[in-house]
Amino acid sequence: MNSPEKQQYSAQAIATAFVEARTDSTALPDYPGAFPPSLSDAYAAQDLAIERWPDDIQGWKVGKIPDPFASELGVDRLIGPIFETLIKPASDEPVPMGVFETGFAAVEGEFILEVKEDAPAGKTDWTTDEAIGMVGRILAGVEVASSPFPEINDHGPLVTISDFGNNYGLITGPEIPGLLSRPFEEWACVTLIDDEIIGKSGADTMPGGPIESLRYALSNAATRGKPLKKGTLVSTGAVTGVHPVSVGQTAEVRFVGGATISCTFEDNTAHRHAAE
Repeated sequence: MNSPEKQQYSAQAIATAFVEARTDSTALPDYPGAFPPSLSDAYAAQDLAIERWPDDIQGWKVGKIPDPFASELGVDRLIGPIFETLIKPASDEPVPMGVFETGFAAVEGEFILEVKEDAPAGKTDWTTDEAIGMVGRILAGVEVASSPFPEINDHGPLVTISDFGNNYGLITGPEIPGLLSRPFEEWACVTLIDDEIIGKSGADTMPGGPIESLRYALSNAATRGKPLKKGTLVSTGAVTGVHPVSVGQTAEVRFVGGATISCTFEDNTAHRHAAE
């Protein structure tokens, strides 16, 4: 691929390239320019892309930033928008989800926290207790992570942030009552791909669990002038891991309490995006 370190960074060029690739449902073999040099630069590219995207944000995905990146950046989470037309309800049959067949695609079992009221305008600092107070419902969920750039997760979190946080859809399952009173290790799920178990874990794999993910999303979004609104869905991070998938495969996630969500993956040329 082209050598990003020899190119000039341009948030506008990055946003334009990713929006066009997602709009046209085409691959982006090379990253469009130099990698973002800082956290603010990465979110600047994301914000420019959001401005160009003709769809409303209905949720935010939260992802874990591992070390050494977390230590270098001073944060252990990243967020990206989830657009309204890419959110689908679970059903008794596998939900068809489009992915970039020649890009990157993965499935993630997650707990979704629904925000119960508008966050106060201008409030950017949030405590854990304040975040808990913003939780309306807790839902089972599956995030589809997919990007036209095949190496989206190979160059660190700043690159991931720059393409909508590598989100390409969310499946919402049933409410799981009573979780707020249980330790995060009991917020558990099992992920299967083509009927083979590939991950089993509780939500304590991320420091602070799903509540810390919500707290960070409340702060980050507000800092960028996008405070969370009533009904916003916050997909709080991969519980069993980020599991790559291919077109034609089927995934199933089984949650504590008995909820199950299944989905199939199809080339997204069959699922033309809202930006057309």
